[in-house]
Amino acid sequence: MLAVAAALAVLAAACGGDLDGEAGDGLKVVATTSVLADIAQQVAGAEFRVEPLIPPGTDPHGFEPTPEDLRRLATADLVIVNGAGLESSLEKFLEDVDDDAVVIASSGLEPRTPGAGEPGHEHSEAHGGDEAEAHDGDEAEAHDGEEAGNEVDPHFWLDPVLTRSYVDTIADAFEEADPDHAADYAANASAFKARLLELDEFTRRTVASVPEERRKLVMDHSSHGYWADRYGFEIVGAVIPSVSTGSTPTARDLAELLEVIEREGVPAIFVQVGDNPRLAERIAADAGVTVVDDLYTGSLSGPDGDAPTYADLIEDTARRISEALRP
Repeated sequence: MLAVAAALAVLAAACGGDLDGEAGDGLKVVATTSVLADIAQQVAGAEFRVEPLIPPGTDPHGFEPTPEDLRRLATADLVIVNGAGLESSLEKFLEDVDDDAVVIASSGLEPRTPGAGEPGHEHSEAHGGDEAEAHDGDEAEAHDGEEAGNEVDPHFWLDPVLTRSYVDTIADAFEEADPDHAADYAANASAFKARLLELDEFTRRTVASVPEERRKLVMDHSSHGYWADRYGFEIVGAVIPSVSTGSTPTARDLAELLEVIEREGVPAIFVQVGDNPRLAERIAADAGVTVVDDLYTGSLSGPDGDAPTYADLIEDTARRISEALRP
């Protein structure tokens, strides 16, 4: 987990250019994911453009930066990260970024650990000896002998109410780095926090169409715990029993997931965009359920996709999950 201070002491020169201004106008801010970049852009407004490090449609759990990406990190005034382990593949590169330039968006939030019965809860070496092949065998190896334990879930942003804390943290950073425009950042943050409450209400109205007995989620990995807690759903299984897509399921994991789906009467498996849906499709075929393989989770879509902004991602999540689960 990134252990850097959220407080900033970076001052920018000459802020105030519009989004199409010279490269030197305003703060130079890089956010690790396109989701974080859009949230931060709502706070920045017209003062400067927030650039994502990880391209849209790319899984942040396993992203490897290019030399150009490293240059962007090194020259940024501020680098916004999610924290809570999401950027584990980037930690060695972020060590070269000034601590005072790193903004941890999830700072101050209480991390969620998977509850009893959820995938990722004390997922240990009990399965470590089960290295049997699952289907083709190349996708379902053991967890490299590692004991996951109670993993920390980094996916706070899928709950728009928790995302209000992201907005406060980012606004504080912008205001300290660029005090001349502090009032603008504060006003932008206030407006976006109001929008987040509207997204929360939209989600509540949308999921109301799903009967309580069908509010059971099986994901490709354990990504929607905060969302499920907020809106009255239960996480009953995951193809990858971890909060990270970097793990791989054992044959026993997959057999147990099939049993859970059949026992709980789960009608669909959800796979985030960018992940290989093959294992989910095989399990779904055995269980006779549907696969929704284009759910946006850790990334936005392109401008013509279903989730070009964070607000679109939240609304699309509510609609897609509700459509797949209701009778």
